[in-house]
Amino acid sequence: MKTTISRLYDSYDAAANAVNGLVDAGVPHEDISIVASNADGRSVPTVVETTEAGTGAGTGAGIGGLVGGGAGLLAGLGMLAIPGLGPVVAAGWLAATAAGAVAGVAAGAVTGGIVGALTGSGVSEEHAHVYAEGVRRGGALVTARVDDDRLGVANSILDRHGAIDPDARGRAYRETGWDRFDDKADPYTTEQIARERRLYERGPIV
Repeated sequence: MKTTISRLYDSYDAAANAVNGLVDAGVPHEDISIVASNADGRSVPTVVETTEAGTGAGTGAGIGGLVGGGAGLLAGLGMLAIPGLGPVVAAGWLAATAAGAVAGVAAGAVTGGIVGALTGSGVSEEHAHVYAEGVRRGGALVTARVDDDRLGVANSILDRHGAIDPDARGRAYRETGWDRFDDKADPYTTEQIARERRLYERGPIV
């Protein structure tokens, strides 16, 4: 049996190190996903496939097709735009689910977008909103489906690379008047993301 685990990071580099750690521990590429903000151009994939979420049913298939390439998950990152998040680099099953869900909106389907993709995989609604907002503000999200006998090791790997405590970060967001992720909100600008990075570089809010 597999359990879904997720961690939010303030930088793409930290998330990429976590992904590499999972792969080294034997978690298959097809069970790992990464979605990282690229609003400031700092998360540049090795292989770029440009697509636009919400423009058609092929969006999810395009992102999903980037998974499992010979060069590995991170070398297969693609670029897309998700409402509320803005431009991201992404790969893996969660990215494909979120992109496909957004494409479904154009076809009139009912969907929960990135938050729906997370809650549908077992993430609590509260944490799903914090994770989505974290990516919107310049962060990177790693989500993995892990065999239960590897769960302890996988959690340890994700935590050692500077994972954010979603409860503490959620409290920090709410102190500024934030309530929940809004996919209709404007994506963060480069300047806003820079300010956010400086804020949390000073240390975690507890």
